[in-house]
Amino acid sequence: MSISEMEDPEMKGKKKRGRPGKQAPVQEFVKKGETCGKKSGRGKANGVAQHNGDGGDPVTLFEVVKLGKSAMQSVVDEWIESYKQDRDLALLDLINFFIQCSGCKGTVRIEMFRNMQNAEIIRKMTEEFDEDSGDYPLTMPGPMWKKFRYNFCEFISVLIRQCQYSIIYDEYMMDTVISLLTGLSDSQVRAFRHTSTLAAMKLMTALVNVALNLSIHQDNTQRQYEAERNKIAGKRANEKLELLLQKRKELQENQDEIENMMNSIFKGIFVHRYRDAIAEIRAICIEEIGVWMKMYSDAFLNDSYLKYVGWTLHDRQGEVRLKCLKALQNLYTNRELFPKLELFTNRFKDRIVSMTLDKEYDVAVEAIRLVTLILQGSEDALSNEDCENVYHLVYSAHRPVAVAAGEFLHRKLFSRHDPQAEEALAKRRGRSSPNGNLIRMLVLFFLESELHEHAAYLVDSLWESSQELLKDWECMTELLLEEPVQGEEMLSDRQESALIELMVCTIRQAAEAHPPVGRGTGKRVLTAKERKTQIDDKNKLTEHFIMALPMLLSKYQADSEKVANLLQIPQYFDLDVYSAGRMEKHLDALLKQIRLVVEKHIEADVLEACSKTYSILCSEEYTIMNRVDIARSQLIDEMTDRFAHSVEELLQEAEEADDDDIYNVLSTLKRLTAFHNAHDLTRWDLFGNCYRLLKAGIEQGSMPEQIAVQALQCSHYSILWQLVKITEGVPSKDDLVALRRVVKSFLAVCQQCLSNVNTPVKEQAFMLLCDLLMIFSHQLISGGREGLQPLVFNPDSTLQNELLNFVLDHVFIDQDDESQSMGEREVRSDHVVVSIKSHHNNFSTSNNIFYYNDYGDIIKETLSKTRQTDKILCAKTLILSLQQLFNELLQDQGPNLDRTSSHVSGIKELARRFALTFGLDQIKTREAVATLHKDGIEFAFKYQNPRGPEFPPINLAFLEVLSEFSSKLIRQDKKTVHSYLEKFMSESMSERREDVWLPLISYRNSLLTGGDEDHMSVTSGSSSKTGSVRSKKGRPPLHKKRIEEESSVEGSWMMRNDTLQTPGALQTPQLTSTVLRENRPAEHMPDPDSEPGSENDYMQMSWLGQQKIEEVNRKDRTGMNYIKSRSNQGVRRGLMEDDAEPIFEDVMMSSRGQLEDMNEEFEDTMVIDLPPSRNRRERAELRPDFFDSAAMIEDESVKKLI
Repeated sequence: MSISEMEDPEMKGKKKRGRPGKQAPVQEFVKKGETCGKKSGRGKANGVAQHNGDGGDPVTLFEVVKLGKSAMQSVVDEWIESYKQDRDLALLDLINFFIQCSGCKGTVRIEMFRNMQNAEIIRKMTEEFDEDSGDYPLTMPGPMWKKFRYNFCEFISVLIRQCQYSIIYDEYMMDTVISLLTGLSDSQVRAFRHTSTLAAMKLMTALVNVALNLSIHQDNTQRQYEAERNKIAGKRANEKLELLLQKRKELQENQDEIENMMNSIFKGIFVHRYRDAIAEIRAICIEEIGVWMKMYSDAFLNDSYLKYVGWTLHDRQGEVRLKCLKALQNLYTNRELFPKLELFTNRFKDRIVSMTLDKEYDVAVEAIRLVTLILQGSEDALSNEDCENVYHLVYSAHRPVAVAAGEFLHRKLFSRHDPQAEEALAKRRGRSSPNGNLIRMLVLFFLESELHEHAAYLVDSLWESSQELLKDWECMTELLLEEPVQGEEMLSDRQESALIELMVCTIRQAAEAHPPVGRGTGKRVLTAKERKTQIDDKNKLTEHFIMALPMLLSKYQADSEKVANLLQIPQYFDLDVYSAGRMEKHLDALLKQIRLVVEKHIEADVLEACSKTYSILCSEEYTIMNRVDIARSQLIDEMTDRFAHSVEELLQEAEEADDDDIYNVLSTLKRLTAFHNAHDLTRWDLFGNCYRLLKAGIEQGSMPEQIAVQALQCSHYSILWQLVKITEGVPSKDDLVALRRVVKSFLAVCQQCLSNVNTPVKEQAFMLLCDLLMIFSHQLISGGREGLQPLVFNPDSTLQNELLNFVLDHVFIDQDDESQSMGEREVRSDHVVVSIKSHHNNFSTSNNIFYYNDYGDIIKETLSKTRQTDKILCAKTLILSLQQLFNELLQDQGPNLDRTSSHVSGIKELARRFALTFGLDQIKTREAVATLHKDGIEFAFKYQNPRGPEFPPINLAFLEVLSEFSSKLIRQDKKTVHSYLEKFMSESMSERREDVWLPLISYRNSLLTGGDEDHMSVTSGSSSKTGSVRSKKGRPPLHKKRIEEESSVEGSWMMRNDTLQTPGALQTPQLTSTVLRENRPAEHMPDPDSEPGSENDYMQMSWLGQQKIEEVNRKDRTGMNYIKSRSNQGVRRGLMEDDAEPIFEDVMMSSRGQLEDMNEEFEDTMVIDLPPSRNRRERAELRPDFFDSAAMIEDESVKKLI
């Protein structure tokens, strides 16, 4: 039985007229066949699904579109066939499709369609909406739902295309659909609003396409009519004229109908939803209006529609701004549209240019591309200031932004306007390349970039757009080597240096085929085409520079900066070309020039470049190795002979040595040190002469600091090369003994140099000491190298203290940031790094670093590594750092601390941040946290007040800092720590209520609160909040066995018997600085043997059962009375502190943010059935401020852009 047979006999056969003012109801589409193209019975009587005879499930239009197995045109054709048979039922099928696409489980039935208004139907569907999940088809993840969105949009497009010649003009179908979508788009339910807005915008796009076709047909008809009418009377066909007039009239009527439909959608949906509270809905509107303006520019590309895109450029969501820019890109790509965009460009150009600095990188990239399109269309549209705002982005660390800016720069400055004329001019001047002027312009641009000096970044930014220019190495070498011809200016010295730097960067980019350091996430795998291009470029640059480089070095050998850059080029050569192309004579020329450079320069960067070049050319995989090795050995022989001779003269003359003697030693030693870094020179035994220089300097105290620094560095390299030889082979006992003797003697020399009066010498000695102690630490014998055990060195306490004193006196010092140069900060950072490495391997020096601002990244990484290595050691380090800060504060302010001062608050804030580093898993960190509390309690009661026992101990205020860690204790450990605290307390202390005793009161309170919550954390392994979340996921609670196991290890951190294996003493260092840092008068030092609650007593508290009984009794006597006296205020505060984990704060903030967004969403989507005046007033009051002030003008009144 069909639905039409079940209808009311009075309604059957009657056609409903179009009701533009009334919104139509909906009914579900039911299909019984396997495919939509196959005709089959479908039915749903009064909303009850009808099954086919085989018992299969009913297939709705929503399911057909979701699965996407049938061609969309066949689906639409079958719907059209059903519409022709019964348009009411077909419309119910279609409109119910929109309801289901919104994720609504409800169904509009036939009686609802007959008797209810559209607003009532939507309200009814809202009540039946599934609110358990916020997801609906358009927001669900996964490829199936992504395909559904595409199918959904395609269905609407095909539907209008197939109905464009008849059905859409029947004044019923489109009125009903538009009416429903308008009502849904104003719903408070986001799913309805989102889905209906997407459907309406796609519907509008399809109608725009229909309107465009109608316009084309009208123009064709008009031309035919004019042509026929202009014929002479005898040949004119009046009947054809009448037909053309009738056709033109019909087309005009259809055009008017389409315009009415588009106006209804635009004014009823777009103008409200383009400023919706949900960014996705706003993005849909902007994306589609861009399509309309491009598709039908005659109708839509005007200020009345462009203003919406311009206003939305100020949207606060990057997704929406991105859609605006892409919509405008599609318009500016067509140069024919530029006249229509002129007013918009003038009005919103400043905003578009400013968006090149958008915080969202994707938006910034598209903004730069849009500015580039504007530049291509009209160079006069952008001012010099606008261009400069884009220029500097070529130095951005974000590569897509830099590449887009590079494209803009290429279009503006480096594109040839008349290639043929420029090539002819170059030939007349005798140049092989026409790019000379462009390269000069590139150099000038690089030099005028005052904000940046990163040539590699500039080259990488231009690489994709100006590759032909950047690979023109012949033109670059011509500019450097040849004299300028008539009409050309000579390059200045600064320009030559810049050109050489840029040229080297282009060579690196071509040879390595990946961005410079700092851009990109790493080297990506090259495609076959890219790999071939890389090989071709490498061969091309090798063949060119094999001949050009010796000439360049010969010309610029006196300029250290230019030579250092030019010597980077050989590392990018394909060295097989030397032998394959029989170019050994060019190799000899290169080696000759490098030798001259070594003999002429003593600058470190030049010598390092020469050393690296020799190392590359001496690679064993190339046949030229022997030729280069001979040249290198000859050079080293001459330098070592000269060095030995000059050292003898210097030592003999001693204090009578003149400047020439010192220069001879220093210059030769610098060259040898630079070569020793990359080459094994142990057969020349440089260590002996270097050691003699150092010993002489220590004994006589008159060695120049530069010679001492270079001798230390050269000796260090010699030791490392000896170690390499031993580790690579099978060393004998004599070899190990000899190397140990050398290392031991050198370490002693470095330790003596720490007291040198010259700071550079001390710094060099410190760095080398830390490096060697790390290299020759216990890690040397790892990996099956136990035979190297004789080479392991462990520093004694004297050396540890000297290194620690160096760090405290030369790194952690108070100095104004403005007075520190970048080089000084880098040196100090290096000192911090090496001291931390040494601490990790041998001893503790990092206890004093946590409260300095200059080394945050290093400190955080160190703290993380220390925690991974040993949680208890890390906890001890944290508490010791806080104790040292507290001692300094006592020394500055005296025993009467102002606990409200910023200094005390700073220590508490640091403790709070330290507490957060322990994370959420209290079981894993329980021993470490308990140990921290133990050390803190001992420190607080360490020194009694000299005025008597009725006064608080000197360090009692430290308990207020320690209370920041109480939230990290589980319930059992809180009780145990409280018991340990009471061992230090007298009866009178527990009764004191004066302000000076508040730290003790606060700390005790933090230990006596949060029992229930902590019990939850013990039994479930998480806090109460996380426990409730986990229970929702269906995780069963832990078994009693787990609880018993945790209870059995409850006192394990107390039973360690002080067996923590810390690498070195972790007590406050004996010498923490050359300045006294502690406030500990000797007369007030208590006897450790008689100290109550000593560490041994604390560690022997394994009798936890008896301790718990005593603890309960003490609670009855003291703790509970105290809690009552404080009226539970402290308890509440303690509970809040326990829960103050960042993750929970973030969750609550997110929840509040979602609630605000929800409220904003509801406020901005007022139901349209409200009285007009009130509705407009409330919309104006509650509209989100997404745009600039121009957007606040009423849409109807804004006809032109201002």
